Amino acid sequence: MPDHPRFESLEGLRGTGKSTLAPMLAAARQAVLVATVPSLYQPLRHAVDERTNVEARMCLYLSALFTAAEEIQHHLDAGVPVVVESYFARCLATHRALGARLGITLPSWLPKPVTYHLVCDDNERQRRLARRNKPASRWDALIETVTHRVTDAYASFPMHRVDTTGRSPDEVLRVITDTDTQTDTDTLGAHSHADTEPVEAHPHLLPAVPRHVAGARRP
Repeated sequence: MPDHPRFESLEGLRGTGKSTLAPMLAAARQAVLVATVPSLYQPLRHAVDERTNVEARMCLYLSALFTAAEEIQHHLDAGVPVVVESYFARCLATHRALGARLGITLPSWLPKPVTYHLVCDDNERQRRLARRNKPASRWDALIETVTHRVTDAYASFPMHRVDTTGRSPDEVLRVITDTDTQTDTDTLGAHSHADTEPVEAHPHLLPAVPRHVAGARRP
């Protein structure tokens, strides 16, 4: 048994399996599944998503994540394990890929998860997305044009790489739960003893990225 309650996050592009795996992992860990966009942010989230300012959208999601981080820390302090479907890595990597120019330094007090980067063959990922009933937003469509940039930005974060291609959710869950992890409190995540390819570290500072995606307005 770990000395401290587990905190685990699932990261990755749309269609890689995050929303399916998150409740399954929470159940397997007997953990609380915490929404990283709390309900009080949902109306404003929809309003901001209808606009084109990528920095405004990034700041909204960062605010939601900091609010969620307080709830996560409360559970961990009480000895309750936590699972989230994406955390700061997704927000920073995605908005960086979309051209956000903000330099963000994450504070040291943030709860630090063991993170699993779900990846999938793009043909299979697109088939999964086509089967969804939920319509894609304008931002979803923009992100699909810069998936390579999102993947590059994710390389700033230490994560266990888990390939979901051709695997059932139960099989992916077994890969995750069989991974021998040790939480590194000096980084946002951990990657020691992983049996899958780790991603690089140093997430605390993401510098300004002077590039913009078509459709995302400069401030």
